[in-house]
Amino acid sequence: MNAIFISSRIRLRFTLLVKKNSTHRQAINHQDIQCASIPHMMLVLYATATSANNRGMMSNKELTVAGAENGQRLDRYLAGNMPDISRSTIQRLIRAGQVTVGPSVITQPSHRVRSNQTISCALPKEKRLVPKTIPLDILYEDDSIVVVNKQPGLVVHPGAGQNATTLVEGLLVNRDLPVDGDPMRPGIVHRLDKDTSGTILVAKTPEAMHALKGQFAARKVHKLYIARVEGIVDEEEGMIDAPIGRNPANPRRMAINPQGRSAQTEFRVLERNNNSSLLMLHLRTGRTHQIRIHMHYIGHSIIGDTLYGHANKRLMLHAWRLGFTHPQSGEYVSFTAPVPPEFTVPQGVSLDNIANDLHS
Repeated sequence: MNAIFISSRIRLRFTLLVKKNSTHRQAINHQDIQCASIPHMMLVLYATATSANNRGMMSNKELTVAGAENGQRLDRYLAGNMPDISRSTIQRLIRAGQVTVGPSVITQPSHRVRSNQTISCALPKEKRLVPKTIPLDILYEDDSIVVVNKQPGLVVHPGAGQNATTLVEGLLVNRDLPVDGDPMRPGIVHRLDKDTSGTILVAKTPEAMHALKGQFAARKVHKLYIARVEGIVDEEEGMIDAPIGRNPANPRRMAINPQGRSAQTEFRVLERNNNSSLLMLHLRTGRTHQIRIHMHYIGHSIIGDTLYGHANKRLMLHAWRLGFTHPQSGEYVSFTAPVPPEFTVPQGVSLDNIANDLHS
């Protein structure tokens, strides 16, 4: 496949807040971080939008821009010409690299189309939600919400190129879940990556779904993760503040991007052992792949991260605790998924005490 590469040096700002002991804090600013893994930003223009992973599972829709449609946003143009597909689904397809304008892959929904351009959109074959009994570890459930300890390898909801049974389909066996926009994501107010284990919250009523989505958007949800990363993290704690956006060279991947969305991850080292470090992480924002990208960025990829690091038995990332305001009672609640034994949390480490410190 032919590709055109356009490279430019990226200047990035990364702020790490270091705590050497309980009474001394020091801020370190790195203006020009030369990470070997991201020395350049690459724009790749492919001749086709259909990736190898999706061939055979996609159908192509080709359109020609009329004169009256000149200057429209790409997502609005497609939504107007494919009324059976929601605009949010179209935006996801664009960001996933499934839309070409002429010979070029476009990943920005706001791209402006021009008269007589040929637009090609690779559409996933229609998938229906089929309730299916699968093992689920329910941490808590009431009339408004259900909280699950998701096992690694379980996909949260159906998507392009995804044929395995999902968490949503497992939950639908004994429950009705509300739909808000995307019928393939009933009840979903946030998500975990396929290979991440731990706490995930699902709404059971439209009212709960609306309230919880609002809390996530307003950053009112407290999210704590446990991760084992490659190498020895020297700092006792820190804050990674680096914007995240799509990697234009590979739409499946995210990357540190000065034009990306603001992203902050706070971490605390729990243990250093055998050339790896065990961390507790507090997400102050909720970007796609945020922890994985930020740890890769500072040179300590999550162990088992096949997308940004190196393969292992599993991705060593666990959504340990989730705290939020209950949509019905109005009380603050939190739910914890026990840390899997392979993370080997040392005896004597009080996760609750560290969590309280990170939350303060």
